[in-house]
Amino acid sequence: MDATALFKFHSGLYVVSAQAGDDIGACIINTGLQLTSDPLQVMVAVNKQNHTESVIAKAGHFALTAVAESANMLYIGRFGFRTSKDYDKFDGIKCATTILGDPYTPENAACVLACDVVKTLDVGTHTVFVGEVKDAANLDDDPVMTYSYYHSVLKGKTPPKASSFIGEA
Repeated sequence: MDATALFKFHSGLYVVSAQAGDDIGACIINTGLQLTSDPLQVMVAVNKQNHTESVIAKAGHFALTAVAESANMLYIGRFGFRTSKDYDKFDGIKCATTILGDPYTPENAACVLACDVVKTLDVGTHTVFVGEVKDAANLDDDPVMTYSYYHSVLKGKTPPKASSFIGEA
């Protein structure tokens, strides 16, 4: 089987974030997707080893921010290659809060959604959170960064915790 065929599936790059009390988590994912329009629901898949996964589970809500194509690798690295457990990803950058209390940065973001978790699904290495959209806002007219753009233009790599990671055969 050539699992690299899955590299041809197009998805965007997103920051998912949540706050439960003083505990804040945020990470880059490539698995954000609208599921239904009535009710308006989206899904995210977050690795169980990511601190953000436990924060979303505790909070019961999350913010989903679509990364703008103009974002650079420093921004992606801030949210994608460090753990929220040991690093404040929002320190030193412009930060806002959704109506549900989850932090996000409007910088390098095309839009943001505020979502209540209505269902979870254990899919092995990841937890799928289905969120009902409670609020949404456009933040920038820049196109959303696709995972293909991240790989082909920015030369980004797929980290082992990503849902799309395929190890060497």
